[in-house]
Amino acid sequence: MSTADTTRRDFLRTSATAAFGAMVVPRHVLGGPGYQAPSDTLNIAAIGAGGMGANNLQAVTSENVVALCDIDWERAKESFEQFPQARRYRDFRVMLEDGDDVDAVIIATPDHTHAVAAQACMQMDKHVYIQKPLTTTVNEARTLLATAQQTGVAAQMGNQGRSGDGGRRVNELIRAGVIGSVREVHAWTNRPIWPQGIDHPAAPEDLPDHVAWDLFLGPAPYRQYHSAYHPFSWRGWTDYGVGALGDMGAHLVDHAIWALELPLPSRVEVSSTDFNGASYPNASMTHYTFDRDDGPLELTWYDGGLKPPLAKHLPRNTETVPIGMVLYVGEDGVLLHESYGNNPQVFPADRRDEAREVPRSLPRVEASHEMNWVQACKGEAELTSPLETAVPVTETLLLGIVALHAGAPIEYDGDAHEVTSPREANRHLRREYRGGWSL
Repeated sequence: MSTADTTRRDFLRTSATAAFGAMVVPRHVLGGPGYQAPSDTLNIAAIGAGGMGANNLQAVTSENVVALCDIDWERAKESFEQFPQARRYRDFRVMLEDGDDVDAVIIATPDHTHAVAAQACMQMDKHVYIQKPLTTTVNEARTLLATAQQTGVAAQMGNQGRSGDGGRRVNELIRAGVIGSVREVHAWTNRPIWPQGIDHPAAPEDLPDHVAWDLFLGPAPYRQYHSAYHPFSWRGWTDYGVGALGDMGAHLVDHAIWALELPLPSRVEVSSTDFNGASYPNASMTHYTFDRDDGPLELTWYDGGLKPPLAKHLPRNTETVPIGMVLYVGEDGVLLHESYGNNPQVFPADRRDEAREVPRSLPRVEASHEMNWVQACKGEAELTSPLETAVPVTETLLLGIVALHAGAPIEYDGDAHEVTSPREANRHLRREYRGGWSL
């Protein structure tokens, strides 16, 4: 890394401080209202430039996209065309070796490569935006948190509800006591919308020329290519994804953890359709117990079309959306909201009237979730989903996966980050990496 690149990156990190403020020529002098000076522009790379990565890139077009990496150049074609000046790579490790000019990296790969990519970036002093779920194991999540704290980079998880107005309103209503003390929460989703409950294909398929399969596998066990894994259905396989809970939990369970200020769960139990260890069950219920000073809170997750007994809590004509909902059951009423905390509704009517009177107490985020991260990289804003909050959410979700693999309820010590019963379940807090890959 050159001295010039190091100086530029240090400048971006501290640009909001008064010490550096005098060094920057005002924007109105350089280019009129709305002009973004070169010193204010972030050099961004993406690992995973198709799919969700392409969506993330759309949100940062005010910045300078300098490098794009994807194991499938056909899938990344639109991003390549939109950012023709960006260097193109298949291997993120090569991209990072060439990336002295890169300030920040968007990581939108399948879940199983998030941790190795994010740690590599942070260790090279690059800010990271990591798609949810942050990692596939508790150990990976804890390692990323330690790395972020050691390096001081801006590390954000891509659960955009943390930057939305709805999630902040949910916090205000719950904390104002509009529905009274909450002891029970239900969260559900229509996921999976990909195949699950199946075995690995019996025979491989021909590998397309545009797919770098070994790089897709990364730290996962070697397996021959099949379209059942890539490009869409990887999330349903235990080697590559975290199933429905990983896909939507960060958009649903996250809000209950946030609003109720929940600690890590003390007990987790899963019931599901058949689980063969290769792919996640077609449907499951994950029951969490959170110990609090004023008594336990019970949270239940439902996927695969399962739902809580809504008629018990909601008026008959209440509309719910299939992608995901969260229901908080309080002593005086209930609160219902959609994914990302959107459209919070309070029942019964007298509680709704009181809810309207609750003032705003949390600041609203004017920028998108991605641009909030960009601003934080420049020292102009605080992250809305830093790893200090993203890791406990991720750990909570992943303990559901641990209990699923254990085939029994688990008791968890959140301070020690270990399963106290059954002890053998601790092996599911981490995973073996394929040769040549490490964290």
